[in-house]
Amino acid sequence: MNSSTAQYSNIQHCNNDLSVCTDDGCYSKKRRYVRKDGSCNMIFRHVPGEWLLYVTDIFTTLVEIRWRVMFLTFALSYILSWLFFGILFWIIALAHGDVKDPTNEPCVYEVRSFTAAFLFSLETQTTIGYGARGMSENCMLAIIIVTIQDIISVFIDTFIIGIVIAKMASARKRAQTVGFSNTAVINLRNGHLCLSWRVGDFRRNHIVEGTAHAQLVRQIAHMTGKVDISYHDLEIQNNHVILATPTTIVHKIGPSSPMYKTSLQDLRRDSFELVVSFTYTDDCTGILHQTRTSYTPSEILWGQQFQEMLRVNRKHYRVDYALFHQTIKVPLLEISAEEYELKKHSACPKHEPQNASPSEVSQEL
Repeated sequence: MNSSTAQYSNIQHCNNDLSVCTDDGCYSKKRRYVRKDGSCNMIFRHVPGEWLLYVTDIFTTLVEIRWRVMFLTFALSYILSWLFFGILFWIIALAHGDVKDPTNEPCVYEVRSFTAAFLFSLETQTTIGYGARGMSENCMLAIIIVTIQDIISVFIDTFIIGIVIAKMASARKRAQTVGFSNTAVINLRNGHLCLSWRVGDFRRNHIVEGTAHAQLVRQIAHMTGKVDISYHDLEIQNNHVILATPTTIVHKIGPSSPMYKTSLQDLRRDSFELVVSFTYTDDCTGILHQTRTSYTPSEILWGQQFQEMLRVNRKHYRVDYALFHQTIKVPLLEISAEEYELKKHSACPKHEPQNASPSEVSQEL
């Protein structure tokens, strides 16, 4: 019988404590170290010189902020620059007497009020040039200010164009098109207990090369409020992947695995977090990207395997992404990998001695 991951994501509180219940049982619930969308659940406090760090690396700061904040910042940068140089032109007009004496040869033609000075600043920086207002040769100071404004305008335009392109080509956007399955599964592969999850690229353009990583993160909270976080690397069987089709990433639960002694009952009581990532290079842009997610014990399904998505016809391969998160139930004992290996070896028949004679063998039989 097919079962979707949504059935296992139906979380209910058990006995009003820090636990959740799924079809496999109740699991302890703790705050995520890495959220499902790949962002880290961290808040930094009292960082020395925090604002100075953001201002020093202003380019990265503007790339990371939201689009609406970036548009507001850029609009203010233009408006404030127009206003600043408009005030300078207005002061020059006042000092030169262009406002009081209309017959006087002005520094800037048709600038005899603050509004006209602001419009001249805007027209100069945006190179509109309506033709009414323009520079004269009477004031060297005004010519110098116009030159400075033109140089600053070029820097602002270059800065804004670079940030917009950097945001549009951000690795985060590409990472949203490469996704992991909602759940991980534990089943038998080639006679060994294995932990696996699925990764797929939802775009048509393929990835040059990708590398899968996985870590088991455990948090130990002390009575004093101290929290210890330990990290255990998981060995991946097929960590180098060309993601032309969705791939199942497999971790063999062997003696070196931190889950070697974990049975289904232990999994229900455990509180670790499986953090997985996929680092890859896009073949269109050549930019390095990384997609991350995490699985809690309630999202690791025991005795399940992913449904087959790939079909072959005469011309091409067909991938059905409707089955990307779907799993089916398979028979599996609720024992740990260590117990399974011992049970498997104990069930194997004893081998005959290599140098035994036929009569000895017949006597044993």
